[in-house]
Amino acid sequence: MATDTSPHPFERLEIRVGPYTYDALAAGPADGEFVLLLHGWPEFADSWSQVLPALAAAGYRAVAVDQRGYSPGARPAQVTDYAVPELVADALAFADSQGAGRFHLVSHDWGGMVAWALAGAHPDRLKSLTVLATPHPTALGREAAKGTDQYKRQDYVRLFRTPGGVAEETLLADGAAWLRAAYGGKVPAPLVDANIRRLSEPGALTATLNWYRAPEETLAVPAGRISVPTLYMWGSEDIALGRAAAEATGEWVDGPYRFETLEGVSHWLPEEVPDQVNPAIVEHLGRYS
Repeated sequence: MATDTSPHPFERLEIRVGPYTYDALAAGPADGEFVLLLHGWPEFADSWSQVLPALAAAGYRAVAVDQRGYSPGARPAQVTDYAVPELVADALAFADSQGAGRFHLVSHDWGGMVAWALAGAHPDRLKSLTVLATPHPTALGREAAKGTDQYKRQDYVRLFRTPGGVAEETLLADGAAWLRAAYGGKVPAPLVDANIRRLSEPGALTATLNWYRAPEETLAVPAGRISVPTLYMWGSEDIALGRAAAEATGEWVDGPYRFETLEGVSHWLPEEVPDQVNPAIVEHLGRYS
C-alpha cells in the first residue's frame, strides 16, 4: 500500500471486483465509519482531494474510487457494460471489499446518478446519502421532457451519444480545448491537466462516454423513491443542471431531506467550494452515524 505524495497524503488502494481492478484513494482511520465517494464526468477519484481530509479529520474512513472506465484495470469494451445496474453493483462491491455493511454514500455529477439509483434500490445498505449537483433522475427527466431549459442544457449529452467517434474527436481536438472548457475555470489547473492526460489514454475517453451511451434514452436512469436521509446540494450557476429539476428533487425523497442552494456556485462543487461542501457533509453524516 503506497502513500500519495500530494499536499494531502492519501492511501492508494486497488479494489478487485470480479475480473476488474479499481484504483482508489483512502483517508481516515481504518475503524471509522465507511464513506464511499463517487465522482462524476470528466473527473476521477482525486476530484475529492479537498473533501477526503475533512472526512478523515472527522473520524470517517473515506474511500474515493476511479470508477468503471476510469480505472485502466476496469475498462470493458461493450457499451452495455456501463449500464447503471452495473455501476450500482460496482459501488456495492466497493463497500463490500472494505467490510462495510451499511455505509454513507457521497456523490457528484454522474456519481450522483448512480447514488440515486443505489439509494432507491438498496436503502438497507445506506446510513445516509449526499448528492452534489445532480437532481433525482426522474425530476431531471421530467424537466427535460418539457423541451424547455433543461432539454437545451443537455445538448452536450446528445453530442456524447452520437455514434462513430464524433464526441471523442470533438472533445480532444485542438489540445482538448472543448474538454478543458467544460471545467469552466472552476477546477484547479493541475487537476484539469491530469484529467485530460488520463482521458487521452487509448480507450479511456470512450469508456467514460459509455456511461452516457448505455441508457436507452438521454440520461434515462432508473431510480425509485428515496427513503434514506438525504443531503442534496446544488449550485445556482450550474450550466448543465437547472433550477427546476433541482427544486423538484425533494418530491422523490420520502426520508429526512435537506436541500441547499449554493448561490453563485457552478457545477464543480467538490473542487470549487470545499469550504462550503465539507461542513455540510460532515454535519449530515454525523447526524445519521
